[in-house]
Amino acid sequence: MLQPKRVKYRKMHRTPYDGKPKGNRYVAFGEFGLMSTTGNWVTGKQIEAARVVLAKVLGKTGKSWTRIFPQLSITKKPLEVRMGSGKGNPEYYVAVVKKGTVMFEIAGVEPKIAKDALRKAGNKLNVICKVVAKGDTARE
Repeated sequence: MLQPKRVKYRKMHRTPYDGKPKGNRYVAFGEFGLMSTTGNWVTGKQIEAARVVLAKVLGKTGKSWTRIFPQLSITKKPLEVRMGSGKGNPEYYVAVVKKGTVMFEIAGVEPKIAKDALRKAGNKLNVICKVVAKGDTARE
């Protein structure tokens, strides 16, 4: 499961996932990319599941890049605990994915295989995705 090695603060404020992304708006490294068309929090388990799917489909021929990382901690209080007494403990980490963020990129395979691999990886995430080619950018 993906999570940061060190953090400055254990418990963070919740970051909204609506609006435009600051970066990752275009395919920078590979030939094809997986772009989100909606915003949401993507957990480390979901990112790892999508990465495993890409690795299986690409094999040893292609190369993949993961452009998002889960660094926002989500806290939860235990069950049957009374109100008050502060914030709960960190349970898992999420990546804040906004509309138009390129999350994964691949290169070194045929376009048909690349699009199929990215489509399968997008099924593992809780955002609606589309496959984009190099040169495409996010549109409002």
